[in-house]
Amino acid sequence: MGDANADRRPPGELEASVLATLWAAGGPLTPGQVQEALNTSHARTTVTTILTRLYDKGTVTRTRCGRGFAYLPTEDASGLTARRMHSELERNEDRGAVLSRFVSKLSEEDERILRALLDAEGGPA
Repeated sequence: MGDANADRRPPGELEASVLATLWAAGGPLTPGQVQEALNTSHARTTVTTILTRLYDKGTVTRTRCGRGFAYLPTEDASGLTARRMHSELERNEDRGAVLSRFVSKLSEEDERILRALLDAEGGPA
């Protein structure tokens, strides 16, 4: 017997592909348009389900388009990553430990960038 999950995508991969499609479009897309742009064998209903999940998470907005909806990302890729980082930070009671661990794992270049950003945002008064 074959593995039924062998052809399945890793969790979140289809969501990421749908978001990338919306970012590239630069304007609202219907599920059918997203499906066409993805150029995959996924049914339109599957794409609609993914878009609905993204809407429920606040990752996309939607406007009425005929009998359905057209979807638009609420923020760019960097903004979405930042929101996810904030969400993870808020889940932990010891924010200092999380931030310390995060900073300790930064590359030298990323640490330099972070220091420059912190200095520019609100260094000592």
